[in-house]
Amino acid sequence: MTDLFTAPPHSQAEPAFPERRSTRRAQRKRRRNRHGRSLVVLLVALVLVGGSGYAIWMNLDSLMGLTTPLESKDFPGPGGDQVNVEIPEGATGTAMGEELYEAGVVASVPAFTAAFEANPESVLIRPGTHTMLEGMPARDAVALLVKNETADLQLTIPEGYTADQIVDRAVQVTGLPAEDFAAALKRPGKIGLPKGADGDVEGWLYADTYMVKPNDTAAGLLSQMVERTTSLLRQKEVPTADWEQVLTKASLVEREGFKAEDKPKIARAIENRLDDDMRLEIDAAVAYGAGKPGTELTNADRDNTKNPYNTYRHTGLPPGPIANPGEVAIDAVLKPASGDWKFWVTVNLDTGETKFATDFEEHQRNVDELRAWEAANG
Repeated sequence: MTDLFTAPPHSQAEPAFPERRSTRRAQRKRRRNRHGRSLVVLLVALVLVGGSGYAIWMNLDSLMGLTTPLESKDFPGPGGDQVNVEIPEGATGTAMGEELYEAGVVASVPAFTAAFEANPESVLIRPGTHTMLEGMPARDAVALLVKNETADLQLTIPEGYTADQIVDRAVQVTGLPAEDFAAALKRPGKIGLPKGADGDVEGWLYADTYMVKPNDTAAGLLSQMVERTTSLLRQKEVPTADWEQVLTKASLVEREGFKAEDKPKIARAIENRLDDDMRLEIDAAVAYGAGKPGTELTNADRDNTKNPYNTYRHTGLPPGPIANPGEVAIDAVLKPASGDWKFWVTVNLDTGETKFATDFEEHQRNVDELRAWEAANG
């Protein structure tokens, strides 16, 4: 499995994110409210003074220090304190300008929009949390956004990771305490885990890349992963009652299949064995229940009837998922290939070549091919 981990740009011992200057926006809002109340008083005064109030009205903003987002005003720069600004997915130049104006980065939306349209590289701006400066010239704000030096971290979860591996990766990347994840997992309802999961998050943490924002929590990240899984199952119109079983089968397919094209055939072989009441005999399941890597399995592990995940000794599916599958494995379970296969084995561990068989004799020949490869490459 290719590791797509993007290392955080900070020391493991330091917090993943700097403290946000969250009070400034509230202060600006209070100032706007005060200006609004002052404006009412001033309008009343203008009515009382009659025509002489016209000159005052024309210079109203200079008298009150008001700047509105509809005026094409710009800051001289160079900029002051840092402030984090969230650029939403699919935001237009105007939408970006509104976010920056609200954060005090630019003096007006039109000034930013003009600078955005004048910079041909503005189309490269990516969504995420961008660290900006308060009081920036609009042109400089666009140039800084184009650099895409976001404050977000990327948390990539590969397909086939177990829940424990995912938590370890999340702690490493985000710097959030492991205790926070442990506490969140003890309250499965709070992270959106369906009742059918019976409180076990295994299989429900969707493998994907997540943008971790400065105020994200452990519970919030886990909720995102669970929500991605449930959304995908709804999108594929999987009945709610079948969710856990689909994820269990998909987790087996995920751990057994090296190549995407093999996964629908493995899914079919699993179904064929289940239909014939055959034991699945999947090492990955045994290893999961034993709490050890598959490469360390022994014959004693395969003989252990106390391991509920021991598919050599128990027929049917294991009690639940053994990993967190990706969409390809889920699709393979929902639409398995057509065939009579009941056996499969990877005969080349470098290329991932996997051969399928309909009977034990053919399968044994494939196993012999694997043993020959192991002898030649040991």
